[in-house]
Amino acid sequence: MFKQFVLISTLAVGLIGCSDDSVNVEDLKAIGGAKYGGTFRFMSSEKIEALIPLQATTLYTQRITSQLFDPILRLDASGSKVIPSVAESFSVSADGKSYTLNIRKGIYFHPDECLDGEGRELTAEDVKFTLDMSCSGLKINEISFMLNDRVVGASEFNKATKTQFKPGGVSGIKVLDRYKVQINLVEAFAGFDKLLTYTGFGIFPKEAYDFYRDELKKHPVGTGPFMLEEFSDKGLKLKRNPNYWAKDQFGNQLPFLAAIELSYTKNKRSELIAFRERKIDLVLEIPSDEVDNILGSLQEAQEGKTVKHKVDSKQSFSVTFLGMSERNPVFKDVRVRKAINHAIDRIGLVNQTLQGEGYPVLNGFIPNTEFFPANRVKGPDFNVSKANALLAQAGYPDGKGFPAMVIYVSGNKDATNHLLAKGIAKQLKEHLGLSISVELVDFEKRNEYVKSGKASLWVSGWIADYPDGESFLSIFYGKYANLDSEFMNPFKYRNSRFDELYVRLNKEQDEKKRTDIMVECDQQIVDDAVVVPLVNDDFITMINSRVRNFKTNSLENLDFSNIFIKEPKGSE
Repeated sequence: MFKQFVLISTLAVGLIGCSDDSVNVEDLKAIGGAKYGGTFRFMSSEKIEALIPLQATTLYTQRITSQLFDPILRLDASGSKVIPSVAESFSVSADGKSYTLNIRKGIYFHPDECLDGEGRELTAEDVKFTLDMSCSGLKINEISFMLNDRVVGASEFNKATKTQFKPGGVSGIKVLDRYKVQINLVEAFAGFDKLLTYTGFGIFPKEAYDFYRDELKKHPVGTGPFMLEEFSDKGLKLKRNPNYWAKDQFGNQLPFLAAIELSYTKNKRSELIAFRERKIDLVLEIPSDEVDNILGSLQEAQEGKTVKHKVDSKQSFSVTFLGMSERNPVFKDVRVRKAINHAIDRIGLVNQTLQGEGYPVLNGFIPNTEFFPANRVKGPDFNVSKANALLAQAGYPDGKGFPAMVIYVSGNKDATNHLLAKGIAKQLKEHLGLSISVELVDFEKRNEYVKSGKASLWVSGWIADYPDGESFLSIFYGKYANLDSEFMNPFKYRNSRFDELYVRLNKEQDEKKRTDIMVECDQQIVDDAVVVPLVNDDFITMINSRVRNFKTNSLENLDFSNIFIKEPKGSE
């Protein structure tokens, strides 16, 4: 017997299958106060290397691919409620092991050479193909960990597709008819609908993979609100998809923007200057100590010389941490890991090193939000005496004999993570006598060092892929310790108690019991001192007042399909 959950949406369906670029976006009329046209511009500190969801493993890349591809389900503006997308509704079997997705009719892929220069309607076959690819062992796929232990036949398919894609796909993913897909799970997973909102499952056609193969990352063929126009080392430009299927609550066809432009910045200061000069409309991750200096004085504001803007702040469902790899024999000793945890003054790092930016993590790894009660987890206290005693027990009294090490960190010089790394190195020298240096590298190199094991210490961050604490716990699962991955258990942590709890968590259907198990899992991570959780922060954005309907959430997702540009009164 199936229990039906129908998702109600204000988004209507468009039934157009071919592009009409002859219509001038500026000439379109909207009701409800919105306005068509305009180019929205912003910057990124990290370069976008691939434009396919299967390789969108960073937040920077996901913010672009989510404009090009539609996910199976999506989150509402708050980031907490599952709403329709490619699937307009779904049903779950009584045992929680089978999900049947009802695919929306009238969604069309962007016109592309692989589709003979036209678009075609998305069907259940495309959903299955995308999910099959997401489970595959192909080099192009970097997100197999999301489904391989959950979907029937996924692990077997992954092993069988290390060199080439196999016809038939995953046995547990079935096409029931043109607009219906069934996904069968190994065990019931209460958060599976949330997992299906993951942007990595953006739907693309098999024709695109067959046509472009290794070059697919440069040729995104999706169904999203925007299409790729330009892609270079300097940035990228997206243009409006004139045949996007979704409409807003007033019946206006989305999106409103004519184009989106992304360029790269070397530092936050140049980004803020660009904002002040009205070259960009949005600044992400604002350092508060820079804002007043860059935006100008009060007198300039009174004279109308500063940019009219809005600042938005949301508690981020993310954590910044110091990683320790057990590939290095030193960190196989839990006493060493505990010593480092107890030797770091997180409050001091925030108040002095970061000048008050962020919140010290005093509990576990999972951030304290509406999704998780972090106050139930007892974190390590700052205790230098205890730290030194543990280090001495491990054979390194006063740090003697402890090998010199490097903390690898990516990003710009003196950006938050770089400052954290330097602050940690300083504290470990002062409190434990350890000789730790800091090396600033680019994002790809840091990931390469973590993946290969060259990095024994590194500063990184993790943000939930979907609104569930399980997204944080998954990276500690012992099964992933066998992977050469910079994301999934790069610590090489194995604990049978944690793994048993984690498996129970994924099976549990009762939300209260799931939360209790999450707390136990998080406490185990703290007790084993797997990592050093450091800082939680807010997702703070600053946006030009001409940009309307811009919303953020705790997952730091960005949806540009609903925003529009309308100059403030007196400036038009």
